Amino acid sequence: MNNNNSSIHSTPLHNREGQGGGSFRQLADLYKSELLDRVVPFWLNKSQDTEFGGYFTCLDRDGSVYDTDKFIWLQGREVWMFAKLYNTVEPRQEWLDAAIQGAEFLKKYGHDGNLNWYFALDREGHPLVEPYNIFSYTFAVIAFGQLSIALATAAKANPALVCGGFPAAELSADYASIAKRTFDIVLSKTDNPKGKWSKASPGARSLKTFDLPMILCNVSLEIEPLLEPAFLQKAIDDCLHEVMDVFYRPELGLIVEALGKDGNLVDCFDGRKLNPGHAIEAMWFVMDLGKRLNRPKLIEQAVEICLQEVEYGWDKEFGGVFYFMDRLGKPRHELEFDQKLWWVHLETLISLIKGYQLTGDQRCLDWFQRVHDYTWSHFRDAEYPEWYGYLNRQGEVLLPLKGGKWKGCFHVPRGLMNVWKILEDLASRS
Repeated sequence: MNNNNSSIHSTPLHNREGQGGGSFRQLADLYKSELLDRVVPFWLNKSQDTEFGGYFTCLDRDGSVYDTDKFIWLQGREVWMFAKLYNTVEPRQEWLDAAIQGAEFLKKYGHDGNLNWYFALDREGHPLVEPYNIFSYTFAVIAFGQLSIALATAAKANPALVCGGFPAAELSADYASIAKRTFDIVLSKTDNPKGKWSKASPGARSLKTFDLPMILCNVSLEIEPLLEPAFLQKAIDDCLHEVMDVFYRPELGLIVEALGKDGNLVDCFDGRKLNPGHAIEAMWFVMDLGKRLNRPKLIEQAVEICLQEVEYGWDKEFGGVFYFMDRLGKPRHELEFDQKLWWVHLETLISLIKGYQLTGDQRCLDWFQRVHDYTWSHFRDAEYPEWYGYLNRQGEVLLPLKGGKWKGCFHVPRGLMNVWKILEDLASRS
């Protein structure tokens, strides 16, 4: 399937220190329009289940529903996305309403009564897969946390406001409690994320993985207003240590996906796996923390790691960033290892333009231009809204779907929103 997006190519961004502001403005408008005119309306109009609540995420190229099962990861991400849009873009009632109906579905059906969040439900809300996956929990945290903040803001503007049949202030407190209690459960599970649902044989080789400390860097800032300062600081310190001192390996110049419990490299499939997209995404989380903590050296280190990962993960023959790689150059067992995925490229765009915004490093801007050109010319669907998710190594569309079990209302709108806001800031500086 060919994807012709030649009309959206941008003016090259090769200027430093305030020059070329018109290019930043042009690009900011491009990202803003794509977000607000095409991508957000797609999810708002196509994904909401008006009969049973929650969201459909298995959407074909044109937005038609091809499966009605509901995955807690993606339900939480969509609640978060609409709440985040309300909080950071514009307080549109339709966004708040969309977030609340999704949150109410999750609150009623998404967990076992003790905030152990299932992995999947059927359309009506009956559980399909047990709560084995820690990321069902983490995305519930940011969903209810961000929506609590949105409702608190709405209630402050209008104390008599009623949302979903409840006073907005009351609903905000309820959601804040769910977020905080779930976050406590997440932190209690860091040493054994799957708990009793683990498939590992007793006494088997034990690895710790990068994905949980990586996501906690972001979660801690997403719900910052709900946490006690000392509690927040410890959470931030712990995840920063894991990301930057444990999983980042200076001898490789890269972040690894798994280590032995003793912190040493392990020579097996999982121990050799590299995921450039994960590492690059984590670096913009770390940049945000560096800014929050006023630690410019931490920001500089994150930018340097981001650049190393992009250089290492870039496909020199066909362009784009590989999905999985092996730190010893061995064959990967994942058949999709050389595919080009939407989320990897959106997260890379955020990290690179944020790195340029915070440090002025020209390498970030040069790489941003390169990744922007690849991403917009390959993943954007010129005919229908939302973007493709899965390309083969050559950059051809493998699956024309716009959503599924893993792709939902998250990486594309979040990426467009973040890049738009940063480009607007760069344009204003000029």
